[in-house]
Amino acid sequence: MPGFELFDFEERKAVNDLFDSNGGVLFAHGFHNIRNGVFKVRDFEKLAAKMFNVKYAQAVSSCTAALRVALAALELNSDDEVIIPSFTFVATAEAVIESRAKLVIVDIDKSFTMCPKSLELAITDKTAAVIPVHMMSAPANLEKICEIAKRHNIRIIEDAAWGVGSTWRGKALGTIGDIGCYSFDAGKCISTGEGGMILTNNKILYKKARAYHDHGHEYATNISRGEEGAIGVGFNYRMTELQGAIGIVQLGKLNKIISLQRLNKAKLKKILVDGGFQFDFRMIMDKGEGGDALFFTLKSRKQTLDFLKLMKQNGLSTKNVPDAMRWHFAKHWSHMFQKNSLYKDTYQIQWQKSADILERSIAIPIMVKMTDEEICEIGSKLLQINKKV
Repeated sequence: MPGFELFDFEERKAVNDLFDSNGGVLFAHGFHNIRNGVFKVRDFEKLAAKMFNVKYAQAVSSCTAALRVALAALELNSDDEVIIPSFTFVATAEAVIESRAKLVIVDIDKSFTMCPKSLELAITDKTAAVIPVHMMSAPANLEKICEIAKRHNIRIIEDAAWGVGSTWRGKALGTIGDIGCYSFDAGKCISTGEGGMILTNNKILYKKARAYHDHGHEYATNISRGEEGAIGVGFNYRMTELQGAIGIVQLGKLNKIISLQRLNKAKLKKILVDGGFQFDFRMIMDKGEGGDALFFTLKSRKQTLDFLKLMKQNGLSTKNVPDAMRWHFAKHWSHMFQKNSLYKDTYQIQWQKSADILERSIAIPIMVKMTDEEICEIGSKLLQINKKV
């Protein structure tokens, strides 16, 4: 976290080469007479599909768009229910609301991801899909979630906005469910400024997603784009050639980024453990986790508030937990529930299991370019704070 830390001459060169090689065509389609066969978005998709070992990859304008397009590919109706976890970026819920399906939100467990037991309890005969979210590059419990989804015949859309480069049992996050969604925004491990991607091995879902992200275009190969028909309604969620060009370069740096994050996180964790962190300390143990943040949970809300106060005094920051919980915990989404009768009157008392975990937790950001001196300084300050609370 994040990819822009490694922005350098390569990204600048990719942008300059785009203008030099194809006359400055920034649109991903058409203009064949002046673009000299240069299609950066298409190349980005092909490279991503190969790198993450899926048959199909569709670039879009954001991960929010990817989620919306994925839901459109499932062709849900207003009676269908889609289940998401209570701890996720607000976009996960927004995409479901925009799809006109019914939003169902369930608790997380100590993994900071969807609680499988809560998922199963929420399933009804109207449940059409579940969206597990891999928060802060940590895999959700896909073993249990996939088993539950298969048993109930419901689709899985992986919200892997934070999961680019992370794996589960050797497979890339975002490639295990029916559809996966990636983010390349400014705060993710690789970045195109804004941008996202859909991944799937299902040809039918891919064609529906490809069409929906581009006004319904059928992508005919024997006629011009202006003459081709539509296979359904759609919207404009297209990625630009500028983003595609930068994305290709960033993909080439992904393994380095993930390796450095994991290394830096391991160093910080060791300092804390060796220094005697005795409270309810937790780190995602799956070796495929990307190392985006270091979580720990304290014994009480008061202790957490005291800890955070001392962190601020010592110049230490947090990552989303708790500094951006307004945007990452459903308890705070009152603006969404005014027209959602399911939670309109109960959102403040819903998801108490999640609240107990999140309101006692702190996430420390892990950067790619952290030096050993910086890591030691952060670890030392956290240990000193721990002794005082």
